Amino acid sequence: MTQARTRISKAVIPAAGLGTRFLPATKATPKEMLPVVDKPAIQYVVEEAVTAGLSDVLMVTGRNKRPLEDHFDRNYELEEALSRKNDKTRLARVQESSDLATMHYVRQGDPKGLGHAVLCAAPHVGDQPFAVLLGDDLIDARDPLLSHMVEVQEQHGGSVIALMEVDPAQIHLYGCAAVKPTLDGDVVRVTGLVEKPDPADAPSNYAVIGRYVLDPAVFDVLRATEPGRGGEIQLTDALQALAADPDLGGPVHGVVFKGRRYDTGDRGDYLRAIVRLACEREDLGPDFRDWLRRYVTEEM
Repeated sequence: MTQARTRISKAVIPAAGLGTRFLPATKATPKEMLPVVDKPAIQYVVEEAVTAGLSDVLMVTGRNKRPLEDHFDRNYELEEALSRKNDKTRLARVQESSDLATMHYVRQGDPKGLGHAVLCAAPHVGDQPFAVLLGDDLIDARDPLLSHMVEVQEQHGGSVIALMEVDPAQIHLYGCAAVKPTLDGDVVRVTGLVEKPDPADAPSNYAVIGRYVLDPAVFDVLRATEPGRGGEIQLTDALQALAADPDLGGPVHGVVFKGRRYDTGDRGDYLRAIVRLACEREDLGPDFRDWLRRYVTEEM
């Protein structure tokens, strides 16, 4: 299949959500701009795409998301002020985000679900395979999940989704995959998908997490997909159709991820991500870890 050998260069980041779990902080600030240590969460996601070789990034946004565009644009006044102070360190940090990737933006006018957000990317993506990265999921840079998924897609064609084993009692929070093993230990063949099933009805405890490498055939399937759970167009439903009939656009494979992932859409996991990443920073870690030990010992 020729598409399996097409080098993927485009990434799509749906970022139109309202961030209701973080109100009132997200009343006027996009949830994707909430800082994780000293960078907004969305920058980690764009950096991941670029590290995997995907330098053409389309962000699907909505109302009140203009700060996302501003963050990845130049800020000449700030840069000039830092230059005058000869503050090269902070100047480099400011310029880093604007030099990361070729950024594009499209608005999702109606909040019709993740499937609809992905469909908004069709004119930009065209007929090439592409990646989708959800802004709520941060994958530790030391665990190159997306790069591996791109390799699997180039080998097998079709689409590839990221899977993680979760406690069966938690599977109702995720899309869930029915799978068959392959000769590659961490790669499975996906035979079915269901969105947020009751634990008793779940085909496995393999949860779909926020990384996808998709065949462009998914666009035609999404156009024909009726609103599903929650009255939204679910990407999971489109992938189920592809898994059930590989002739539509190749097979669906899954990469079982066992690395470090932070769900920054969850308040508790967001705080854990900040603590862990701060502890591991060379510039912040030593002092912060000492304080954290004292705090846990004295206050807890």
